[in-house]
Amino acid sequence: MTTSHRTPSSQFEAIPAETQRALARLHSRAWGVAIGALLGIALFAATIFLVLKGGADVGQHLGLISVFLPGYSVSVLGAFVGFVYAFVIGYATGRLIGVVYNATARIQ
Repeated sequence: MTTSHRTPSSQFEAIPAETQRALARLHSRAWGVAIGALLGIALFAATIFLVLKGGADVGQHLGLISVFLPGYSVSVLGAFVGFVYAFVIGYATGRLIGVVYNATARIQ
């Protein structure tokens, strides 16, 4: 009894070239939204954590981000402002990653 055993490379070769190209490309907008959401939620969560923690000098180190993000502060309102800024920066970064990858990847 013989069984047909395909190696992973022979299975990949069975996929048409057009499908391979479509699957190998990154969706730039999806990368932008994913990285933007990740950065936005991270900054939002860090800010809210420090606000809830409280103390005499709340978030003195995180507050330094306001140098680069005007309007941001370690407060509830600042958490929302920071989310917007971080989302926009993350979206641009993710979009750039997708565009550069798709332009430089050797997709045959």
